[in-house]
Amino acid sequence: MKNDKDKSSKNAGKGNLSRRGFLRGAGLTTAGTVMLNSSVLAFESQPATGKAFGPDAVTIEMKVNGELKSLIVEPRTTLATALRDHLGLTGTKVVCDRGACSACTVWLDGRPVNSCMTLALDVGSRPVETIEGLAEGNELHPLQEAFIEHDASQCGYCTPGMIMSAAHLLKTNPNPTLQDVKKATRGNLCRCGTYPHVFKATLAAAKKMK
Repeated sequence: MKNDKDKSSKNAGKGNLSRRGFLRGAGLTTAGTVMLNSSVLAFESQPATGKAFGPDAVTIEMKVNGELKSLIVEPRTTLATALRDHLGLTGTKVVCDRGACSACTVWLDGRPVNSCMTLALDVGSRPVETIEGLAEGNELHPLQEAFIEHDASQCGYCTPGMIMSAAHLLKTNPNPTLQDVKKATRGNLCRCGTYPHVFKATLAAAKKMK
């Protein structure tokens, strides 16, 4: 009996969990869980501060290509759908409809975004610019002209998004390198494989815009 007690005490000293240690740990775990649940309940009991919309359609206003537009949309309506189906700006293409190809790229508050992944309700007062807004009247943007000159478009589905991404680069960096162009358009997929022409067109437009 004495030898058994000595062995058990030695084993406990080697890191084995004793009954007393187990009960102490279980008590601490229970106390921690209670404290965590209390914190979660306290957070959930706080009143919501955001404005809720839906389920019915609501009227919103968006500034698109410099013009204030009023439209009625459901809360689930994406910016891409609002532009195409409600405002008739079909230059913005919806291809994957999951933010994977960037064919739907537009500028939101001056920055490229995937409009198929942006809710129209979330736009608010931030200005939106589409491919239709790049041209000034009947005069194409230098990048659009360069795409034509360098045959950078085949099927054309990815072209508007590709141009919007590259045009943002030229707007923020007037002297881009080839690597800069590749980085700016790396999220834009082209199944036709016209990437080399896109790069040449962007670099040519940069020189023309100086």
